[in-house]
Amino acid sequence: MTIHQTSLGRRGFLVSGAAVAGGFSLGFHIPFEDGAAHAQTVKELNAWVVIHPDDKVVIRIARSEMGQGTLTGLCQLVAEELECNWSKVTWEYPTPAENVARNRVWKNFSTGGSRGIRESNQYVREGGAMAREMLIAAAAAQLKAPAAELTASNSVITHKASGKTVTYGAVAAAAAQLEPPKEVKLKDPKDWKIAGKPVKRLDTVDKVTGKQIYGIDLVLPGMLVATVRACPVIGGKLKSFDAAKIEKMPGVKKVVAIDGNAVVVVADTYWNARTALAALPTDWDIGELGKVSSETITQMLTEGLVAQEAFVGNKVGDAKAAIDGAAKKVEAIYSFPYQHHVTMEPMNATARVTADKCEVWCGTQNGEAALAAASEASGLPVAKCDVFKQLLGGGFGRRGRSDYVRQAVLVAKEMPGTPIKLIWSREEDMTHCQYHPITMCKLTGGLDAQGNLVGLRVRISGQSILASLLPGNLVNGMDPATFQGLMASGVEAAYGYNVPNLLIDHAMRNPHITPGFWRGVNVNQNAVYMECFMDELADAAGQDPLAFRMKLLKPKWAAVLKAAADKAGYGKPLPAGHFHGLAQVMGYGSYVAGVAEVSVSADGHLKIHKITAATNCGHVVNPAQIERQVAGSFAYGLSAALYGEITVKDGAVEQTNFDSYNMLRIDEMPKVETVLVPTGDFWGGVGEPTIAVAAPSVLNAIARATGKRVRNLPLMHHELKKGA
Repeated sequence: MTIHQTSLGRRGFLVSGAAVAGGFSLGFHIPFEDGAAHAQTVKELNAWVVIHPDDKVVIRIARSEMGQGTLTGLCQLVAEELECNWSKVTWEYPTPAENVARNRVWKNFSTGGSRGIRESNQYVREGGAMAREMLIAAAAAQLKAPAAELTASNSVITHKASGKTVTYGAVAAAAAQLEPPKEVKLKDPKDWKIAGKPVKRLDTVDKVTGKQIYGIDLVLPGMLVATVRACPVIGGKLKSFDAAKIEKMPGVKKVVAIDGNAVVVVADTYWNARTALAALPTDWDIGELGKVSSETITQMLTEGLVAQEAFVGNKVGDAKAAIDGAAKKVEAIYSFPYQHHVTMEPMNATARVTADKCEVWCGTQNGEAALAAASEASGLPVAKCDVFKQLLGGGFGRRGRSDYVRQAVLVAKEMPGTPIKLIWSREEDMTHCQYHPITMCKLTGGLDAQGNLVGLRVRISGQSILASLLPGNLVNGMDPATFQGLMASGVEAAYGYNVPNLLIDHAMRNPHITPGFWRGVNVNQNAVYMECFMDELADAAGQDPLAFRMKLLKPKWAAVLKAAADKAGYGKPLPAGHFHGLAQVMGYGSYVAGVAEVSVSADGHLKIHKITAATNCGHVVNPAQIERQVAGSFAYGLSAALYGEITVKDGAVEQTNFDSYNMLRIDEMPKVETVLVPTGDFWGGVGEPTIAVAAPSVLNAIARATGKRVRNLPLMHHELKKGA
């Protein structure tokens, strides 16, 4: 199959990039970082706010920034309540060790599951509001006026009766000595002036000018560079290696075995380390795992589709009886492959370990998990460890794990006092990821004589992320995360269809390939299964896919789907050969829907012209950033739908680099239209929900264009010629 999409204008990209403006980042004192300590001489108002005498406002952000805009959004929320001058705002990361030492005053450092803003909005806003009240109290003392008569705006406090004013910088030191208020009243979102607005991001200028430092760019005095090779078969062991063969190669300083399954070469440069590692003779013990292949994994999952034992995630009525008695029965089997995170910056971390201190510099989605890994690997208590977070060159869930941090610390421990930067090669990164889990799904639906859905049976067979990474989070053996987007109650409640008889269950099957949290996680495949099958049911009922869904959907699900359909002009005439496809889902606290417009030429060339997306995330903190997140999620989701597939041969991952794992190119990107329909009654996520409607909306549009139903991805394996 040949795939073509319309081009995202290069000039538009360059113009928007040239138009950015923003701030710069400061840090808590980081060893070796010149000039960072000056922030320590200025007293904080509280954990979230530091104001300098020149009115510069430093807002501390605990969540990680990896391109999603959480950094700017959280600063907007604090600044809104603080009533400060946005042009004077900058930011800094507190460290996870300081968070622990201060009784977790910054609360959760984890950044995943689209939780950055939706889970921390309340307490960061309170931090800004408390700082504002302390500044007003200090100004009242200086101006000799009642605090109730003072107003704050744009970093200036005014006593209207006398006309006197004072800046935040002038009273910040005095305010820092005051007791924080016990309670504060937060602003009504309708009165927001900074939050809710499309302000420019604080991290963009350094990124587009190349000034931004990521973990892989970090340079420390006396630093050495290391790279690692783990057993090519995940779960295998290192039997032996011959260090003598490479010890005299240029720049080589040390060869270290770690964790019983990997070997590391430390050298003066990355190139020398990598060259020596490539020449290092190694012998691996892979045992029976060497017999595993994509074919054997498929067999394992296929068996699960008909297994007697399964965990029930959602049950209403008697689905089997309803389907058995239905006028028409519809059945389909879908599958979703392993997917790689493909962060542009491969895994890396820099560590320095001494007898009484362990320090790590890295990009991480979970600073406290990285801190725990550093403590465990170094053998030092948490109080003697710290992690200095860097901006991430891509996360997508992969940097929520800390395996690369652990490795860096283990190597640095072998060379006390020397900073060691451990960099995974692209090949190591590609073959030792924690991949989007592989699953299959059998769906069976029953329609009555009028085309109404009377029963639905959904059997998922495949991997459990929690069973592999967080077994303590299983519920009586069941992985509730497997049912993301499909459960009617509990923390994963998101199923929007009113089906009178429903059974959704999971036959857990866990191959040795490690699954992980990949952007959108299980909502991705579950949306493909459910939304594509809903189209199949609509076809079997002889009904329009939108009308069929609207009869079944609960109000908020229906509203967002209608908003996307209306924006896309669904049901109205399209250019000749163009077809629409629909999908909707609720995930990460938000309601989203997508309408894809595609065409397929007679010789099978697919062109995705446009995707229209509607999002109800409750509150909108930065509408421009939401639009970018939606577009970015489609780029990521379409890459997976068109090309994404990790395969296994002889127990090992076959794909090693971008020559064998393709990604969507900028000239393939469709036009994206976003409509925001916030209802203002909840806080939802943005970064992950919309990715889930990319694949099913396109698949449904392809079915309309060709009459062919694609039930397994990626699309690159399918012939789309009409009539073929």
